[in-house]
Amino acid sequence: MSGYAGEIPFAIHAREYFSREKKFGSRDRKWISHLCYCYFRLGHTARTMQVGDRILSGLFLCTSDPNQLLEFIRPEWNERVALSIPEKFIYLRETGLDLRLEEVFPVLPFSDGVEAEPFIASHFKQPDLFIRVRPGFENIVPSKLAAADIPYKEIPPRSIAIANAVSLQDVILLDKEAVVQDLSSQRTWDLLPGVGKGGKVWDCCAASGGKSFMVKDKLGNLELTVSDIRESVLANLRKRFSVAGLSNYQVVHKDLTLPTGIDSQFVLVIADVPCTGSGTWSRSPEQLYYFQETSLQNFSQLQKKICGNVIPAITPGGYFLYITCSVFRAENEFVIEFLRSNFGLKYIQGGIIAGYREKADTMYGCLLQRS
Repeated sequence: MSGYAGEIPFAIHAREYFSREKKFGSRDRKWISHLCYCYFRLGHTARTMQVGDRILSGLFLCTSDPNQLLEFIRPEWNERVALSIPEKFIYLRETGLDLRLEEVFPVLPFSDGVEAEPFIASHFKQPDLFIRVRPGFENIVPSKLAAADIPYKEIPPRSIAIANAVSLQDVILLDKEAVVQDLSSQRTWDLLPGVGKGGKVWDCCAASGGKSFMVKDKLGNLELTVSDIRESVLANLRKRFSVAGLSNYQVVHKDLTLPTGIDSQFVLVIADVPCTGSGTWSRSPEQLYYFQETSLQNFSQLQKKICGNVIPAITPGGYFLYITCSVFRAENEFVIEFLRSNFGLKYIQGGIIAGYREKADTMYGCLLQRS
């Protein structure tokens, strides 16, 4: 912990640390990493608490079954691990620890539809791993999971939830039979408008291509353009598309903070824009711990700039799908209000996708139409 300051994902830091410190076995590495994540999950509350007390408090809050470590150090806590998260915070305060659930998450305006207490409490549970079954493999993927004795839960119409630690690499053909994609990200599917055969679609912040896979699977034979500022993720995207057997697309390396020079070509532009990622911090609690409010305004300005540069590429009557994995109003409703006021866009549908109720990420999606 003393050698980490949040510059890189903690998983990378831990891996580098254990590669230097050979004395730890696999069980040790797993436990040490878990205890560190318990520390981070307390977020912004009790920042001056001693490290050991903070780790144990986090472990208590993250534990629902009796725990050997708690039994050894805090047996009275171990008797109460089945309490709800709010009840655990009340109990810890009764023991003299100044821990408050409402202080875990940054006190900033949430988007409409985010329930503060259950959302914040969800950060003490590891989210599930979700896959989206691709068309034609609806029976094959569940049968392969069952044959590998992997517990799973089907979520209609084509989602499957699996414990986060499970490896699927040797079980199913990833990208061909199913795509690893968070449940809330999959539910942006419901916002996709109908696009005619051969219509041009631009996934302008494509990253590894999850939304592009979804567009191809739902809308079929369309002309797809994918772009990103990072060459490395575009290289990965090309590999994934090859495995999936996707065709009729072009890949463009583009910096969207600059004018694109593209006019009225696309019937749909999808912008899954850079953001704080605040709806995903239950997966990466170190980002919650190190978050600084000054970054929020920077992201909001970046989002407005990117959207302003890509909207001219939409045909009149075409659609703009705005997506973030943020729960903050500044990155969601405030940006939508800006776009409607400055670019004459019409609101069609959208809002918060509350994944915290289903051990998934929480996202925001809004479909707009160009007049």
